Parts: sequence; C-alpha cells; structure tokens
Amino acid sequence: MWIDTHCHLDADEFDADRDAVVARARAAGVSMVVMPTGHVDERDKAAAVARQHGFAYALGIHPLWLADAQPSDVERLRAMVPAALDDPRFVAIGEIGIDLFEPGLDPGRQQWFYREQLKVARDFGLPVIVHVRRSADLLLKHLRAIDVPGGIIHAFNGSEQQASQFLARGFRLGFGGALTYSGSQRIRRHAREVADDGWVLETDAPYIPPEWLRHGSDAVERNEPVHLPRIAQELAGLRGVSLAALAARNRANAIAALPRLGAWLAASSS
Repeated sequence: MWIDTHCHLDADEFDADRDAVVARARAAGVSMVVMPTGHVDERDKAAAVARQHGFAYALGIHPLWLADAQPSDVERLRAMVPAALDDPRFVAIGEIGIDLFEPGLDPGRQQWFYREQLKVARDFGLPVIVHVRRSADLLLKHLRAIDVPGGIIHAFNGSEQQASQFLARGFRLGFGGALTYSGSQRIRRHAREVADDGWVLETDAPYIPPEWLRHGSDAVERNEPVHLPRIAQELAGLRGVSLAALAARNRANAIAALPRLGAWLAASSS
C-alpha cells in the first residue's frame, strides 16, 4: 500500500475529475492520501473529500495564503481542533511554515502565523506538516522554542546540518517530484543517505510535477497521486532497495510521523 503523505486532492484543480484521479491512484496502488489545507476556510471541503474517498487531512494556514488571513484565523483553527479530533481522518496541523523564496511576502507576518500554529499543535499534542523554502533555520528557531511532536518537513531541500536538526526533533523529510530532476543533486543525495526512518514519500499534487510531466518551462502537465509509485521507483534505485521494501518503510515512517493516521489505519483493518 502506497501512502502519499502530501497531496492537495481537495484543490480546485481536481474538482472536474476528482473521482477519476482517485481511481487512477488506487489502480496504481496508492490507497492513502494525506491532504494538508491552505486555510481554515478549506476545512469543510477537505474533510468532505477525505470522508468520500477514505483519505486523511490536516488543518492549517499556508504561508502563501496569508495575504487575506487574519490573526483571528488562528483562533478559528484552535477552535476547530477539538471537533476535528473526533474525526479519525484528521491527523495533523498543516500546511504551515515560512517561505523566503516567493517575492513580496512579509517574513515577520509569516513567522507570527507559523509560531502561533505551532502553539496550537503543541497544546493538542499534534504533529505538523511544514512548508519550507529557504527558511529552514527560521523554522528550526521556532521549533526550539515551541516543542511539537514531530511531523513532516515537506519538500525538504536544505543542508545536511538542517536535515539532522529536523530529524533530531522527530521529523521525517518529504521527498516527491523534485527527486526525479537530474539537477536536484542535493535532494537526491539526501534521499539516498537519510536514515531509513527519516523520510516519507509525497507528490504535492497538483504541484511539483515529476520530471516526466515537464515539457519545457511553460508546458507542465498536472501532477496526480498516481505518479507516487514511479517516484518511489526512483527513490528505491537511489537507496538500493526493492519497491516492496520501500513501500513498507514508507508506511511505517508515515505512521510514525502521523500517529493518528496509524491508529485509523489499524482500526480500519481490524
């Protein structure tokens, strides 16, 4: 069973053919998807998609969605969590984080929202799904001040030292489509060398398409969770293991990063 630990299946890009997207993924062996949200307003849609297809979701405010966000949205998030905890499909706080790559974003504002959402995760004992682009040191700074029970560092592309610090705090590094780019040497090195229990697979669909969906700078096909097994094949080659062993390890690591996911999967199979 393949688990896609980061897929925006609730995104508008899938509204026209979501059932077909899920059918293709299941036919390829992807039987579980974790959907992080971009804003608290997405809660109802994400939960509905999760219920319909038997998938999991997280709740958070994405750093790229802060233009219209208000401080009160964090309190809305906090207020949502107790009810969400009654839903076994709810597994984490996310997607949260800091983005220092995208121009025009306020670093101070991003840090405030990130820090306050870490507090929500800490207070409810939940892992976090973290967005990082040129911001690993800032993310770690706030994690040292606000202790949370680990989670996933989505699309990690930092240094070995930064990777070690995330791993030491109980996080797994997320590897997806960028792993397949020949020019992503640092990502491929991390994917090859990180400890067996230090990684998870993800697609970030409909974003971060793998190499075979890129056809020049302006021509990119929509990414889907169906591509996860092929991404996994690339990772298996880097690590020198079989696909079966990789699938089993990905499942174990995803469950370790997101314990509520593990509890739900165990209950579902009993």
